[in-house]
Amino acid sequence: MENKKIKSAKQMERHLKGMANHHRIEILLLVAECGNITLENIIKSLGANEKTIGEHTRKLFQAGLINKNYRGKFVEHSLSPYGKIFAGFLKSFKEIQ
Repeated sequence: MENKKIKSAKQMERHLKGMANHHRIEILLLVAECGNITLENIIKSLGANEKTIGEHTRKLFQAGLINKNYRGKFVEHSLSPYGKIFAGFLKSFKEIQ
């Protein structure tokens, strides 16, 4: 028998709040599309303010939806396993009419 851990409502809330912003949704979908992407490339792709995007990527990281990989002076962002689940949900939700 597989031993699955069931998330509490509080744990699920952390992930949902982590993506509950249009900038964070855009970032999550962009990281899903690009794989490893630096903060600088996220900023260029979305055409948004550096401080705004930096804060939103920090919140996505705190929510456990993205990973940060330090490469010299750059930080690459990738989806965490939970981020992949949420990105898949967002992609399918986006297409529902």
